[in-house]
Amino acid sequence: MEAARVATVDDLAALASLCRQGLAELAAQDRGGPLFVAREARAEPVEDSLGAAFGDPEAIIVAGTFSQVVVGYGTGRLEKLANGSTLGVIDDLFVESGARGVGVGEAMMSQLLAWFTERGCQGVDAVALPGMRASKNFFETAGFTGRLIVMHHRMRQDEAVRPQAGSQ
Repeated sequence: MEAARVATVDDLAALASLCRQGLAELAAQDRGGPLFVAREARAEPVEDSLGAAFGDPEAIIVAGTFSQVVVGYGTGRLEKLANGSTLGVIDDLFVESGARGVGVGEAMMSQLLAWFTERGCQGVDAVALPGMRASKNFFETAGFTGRLIVMHHRMRQDEAVRPQAGSQ
């Protein structure tokens, strides 16, 4: 019943909705979530960057399905390194909360890793925020290990990463 496939342009509205759900979950994480959303995460309008990936030979979007309904999505891209090798990067991987734990994430991860393997990537990077133990465990089950810890010093608690007036 669970599966993953390469997404199509017809999936864009569902993918954008899932992306926004994922961003809301990340923003609610008190250990780095708001700053991650403000700095590293996909920016609005998410349809623009997701849509651009469909025509990019160095990017992939997968749709995770349960009973043929799209309940998850993942994005990957290729990054050329200074030594000439290629790194795979998973930018997004999200499954609706009600569809977690049934194999949708695993199916999407398998699809993404196969795509990276076909393109000769030396490895694949993905991010899990501190405190998101289920995400960390999911990645470890898929064979990922930690390779970098980013340290952060918050200067002002009241202005952690809230948008400034008039910035939207």
